Amino acid sequence: MEHYRTQTPQPGQRARTAGGPSGRTPGRTPRRAPLRPQAAGEAAAVYRVAARPAPPFVLALRRLPQPRLTSLGGGLFAAAVMFLVGCLDWLIFDGSAAVYGVLFLPVSAVTALWVRPADLVSAPISVPIAFAFGIVPIADGSGGLGGQAMAVVTALALHAGWLYGGTLVAGVIASVRKLRLMGRRRARSAAPRR
Repeated sequence: MEHYRTQTPQPGQRARTAGGPSGRTPGRTPRRAPLRPQAAGEAAAVYRVAARPAPPFVLALRRLPQPRLTSLGGGLFAAAVMFLVGCLDWLIFDGSAAVYGVLFLPVSAVTALWVRPADLVSAPISVPIAFAFGIVPIADGSGGLGGQAMAVVTALALHAGWLYGGTLVAGVIASVRKLRLMGRRRARSAAPRR
């Protein structure tokens, strides 16, 4: 009398016998195992490694309002602020060219930061015009319109260093913004589309 041993098949063996040597049931697609959810600690660790702390100067600039001025809006903003600065300089500091020049530098920087990306070229152009418009109150002109115009031209010639400095600040900021914008566009175009 022969004894036959019966063996209970394992789950993997049952799938192979039911679906053939490949383990697939005919007519059915294999199911993929669900992805393991990422733990909160792992996500936080990846974020800590990837993010770099920004300098305090950059954080202070990010807290400022971020309007987007057109080329005309940027020019009008810079001209109005510089005219106000010139009037206050004439009232408080008796028309000090050094105070006016020092205050011209941050106005140039803010104008270049607030111009929208499409009008970045206009920032270094509108800033010198604003300097000339704002220097009218502190230019010591006499003898009518012609004398005032000559005083403005003389003040521009004497204080050209501040004029060039503010224009350089606006040009550098506009150039850096333009380069960053071009880099982002290249990164977006190089990224694989899904």
